[in-house]
Amino acid sequence: MTAIISTPYSRELGDELRRLRESCTEFNGRSMAVQLGWDPSKVSDIELGKVRASAVDLVQYLATCGKDIDFIDEFRIRYHNAFDLYFAQVPDNVRTLAMTEAKATKITSYDILTIHGLMQTEGYARQLFVDSYVEAPEEIETLVQARIDRQTIMRRHNRPECSFYVHELALRMQLGDAQVREDQYLRLLFNTHIVRVVPAHVSAFRSAATLYEFGKAAPVVYTETDTAQVYAQDSVAVARTRRLFQRLDAVALDAEQSKRKLAEYVSGLREDCHDLGTDLA
Repeated sequence: MTAIISTPYSRELGDELRRLRESCTEFNGRSMAVQLGWDPSKVSDIELGKVRASAVDLVQYLATCGKDIDFIDEFRIRYHNAFDLYFAQVPDNVRTLAMTEAKATKITSYDILTIHGLMQTEGYARQLFVDSYVEAPEEIETLVQARIDRQTIMRRHNRPECSFYVHELALRMQLGDAQVREDQYLRLLFNTHIVRVVPAHVSAFRSAATLYEFGKAAPVVYTETDTAQVYAQDSVAVARTRRLFQRLDAVALDAEQSKRKLAEYVSGLREDCHDLGTDLA
């Protein structure tokens, strides 16, 4: 068992081991350690994703949970890259992202063409999945609910410190009908204490990025496309992302200016709908 810097994926897989122990055995952490002949801290550290378990450790642990060789082999394959400082996942794997957000003490994001998932309304999220043509129609509602469930961290008493930089291009996207867009504008408007608009005249940076910071774990940079979620914990990637947000802090509108800008979009949308003879509720 080797101590190493934990990653979002190692913490997720460690938590999966904990859930297997709790659902498949009657052991708590200490009695599991006794069963395996381990020091109690070893069970805790593996389940927290703080250390890399050896192949033998995993076989012993999972066999004690009653898992067969096929399950053990599949888990070992996933676990092999759990501590990589750069790793990618398929976009419908929301558990790693949700755990990362839930454990973060600070979240800073920059989005160019869409609103950040933690700030999306349900209608906006649904329209994003519908318009992507990537997700199977029968899976869309499950994905929408998972995105909305992630937002519960924003209602915690100890929620993370958040800053959401949104490029004006995202506000101009014709996503959904007028009601979907108005609801999304209003969500941002009512949260301008944590939302800052990057004006349209500012040249867009090349890609969206989110920086997650933690009380004890190393910071993580996250970005996503329609085909992959990418996590980077390398110090160079983190430093580059910090410089990005320093630049954005200098060029983005402040809270009051962002509020006025978002109000303009709401007013403009309502005027357009009035001209078309359609009143928004």
